[in-house]
Amino acid sequence: MQDHEYHEIAEATIWAIEAAFENTGIDIDSECDGDMLEITFPNRTVMVINKQPPLQQIWVATKFNGHHFEYRDGQWIDNRTGAELWQLLTESGSKQAEQDLTLDAQS
Repeated sequence: MQDHEYHEIAEATIWAIEAAFENTGIDIDSECDGDMLEITFPNRTVMVINKQPPLQQIWVATKFNGHHFEYRDGQWIDNRTGAELWQLLTESGSKQAEQDLTLDAQS
């Protein structure tokens, strides 16, 4: 993938993640600058999602673990566990929010 393609896809993904968390109806704070998104849950735990341009990855740091996602066949896939980005965000976000969330790119 060309660098400009990576930046377009990664930035669009980060903005979609912010919108998905904002649309949960939960009092979740978010701060985004295009390259990094910080999600703060009501219990004050934080999730950080950021671009890693040299590796063409998106990194997600949750309260529980860190994940490195690579773009493969139209999806961001964790290069260690094989988890898909939105699946991981839903599971980790639900744990950190202490209630069930459903997150996807269309939220």
